[in-house]
Formats: sequence, C-alpha cells, structure tokens
Amino acid sequence: MGSGPSSDWAKSPPELVERFNATMETLPGITRRQMFGYPAAFTGQGHMFTGLHQDRWVLRLPDDARAELEGKGATVFEPMPGRPMTGFVVLPAPVLDDPDALRQWLERSLAFAEALPPKPARRR
Repeated sequence: MGSGPSSDWAKSPPELVERFNATMETLPGITRRQMFGYPAAFTGQGHMFTGLHQDRWVLRLPDDARAELEGKGATVFEPMPGRPMTGFVVLPAPVLDDPDALRQWLERSLAFAEALPPKPARRR
C-alpha cells in the first residue's frame, strides 16, 4: 500500500456507488469527479456539494440546515479523525433509506453550494 491516510481508506460499497451515480444523473448542471479517490459532485462554479467517502455519503449545508440534519442523526464529516471538513455532514441512515428525503437534502445542498461565490480559476 501507499503512504498517507487515503491509502488505508476502504472503497465505497458498489451498491452505494451505483446509487450515488444514479442519483447524480437526475441533477442538472453538475460535474462529477473524484475527491479523495471517491465519487463526488460539484456545482458549475466548482464547489463540491456531495460525495462518498468509504461507506458514507456526505453533503455540504449551511449552518442552520446542518444543525437540522444533525438533529436527525447526521454527524460532522471528518475524512481523518480530528480533521473535520467545514460545512459537511455524513448523511444518517434514515435519510439514505428514504429516496424523497435524500433528494430533498441533496437539492438543499446543491442550492447552497450554487449560491457560493465562484471559485477562483487555478493557475497552471
């Protein structure tokens, strides 16, 4: 194995990857690419709004929505222990198991990320 934390991370379960991909197909105007070696979705302005990490589905939300979802069992997303990813939570099982609830939270996440200022262009 390679060095660093990502080399120790487990792959996402195939059924979760399939579900993520199928769900992302229904959201217009997004871009998909890898983040930490896992499937992720980005707004047209380049902001990640959702993705997978190991066996977890994470999404980005504003503070109030994040607190609301934490009340339903979401937890702060930490790709490495003690290193939280600002604004991201791990979706709780009851949301993942309810297609309508999942869709609603994804739409809220996408709307929030789309309202952020565009990311500056990278120098190459």
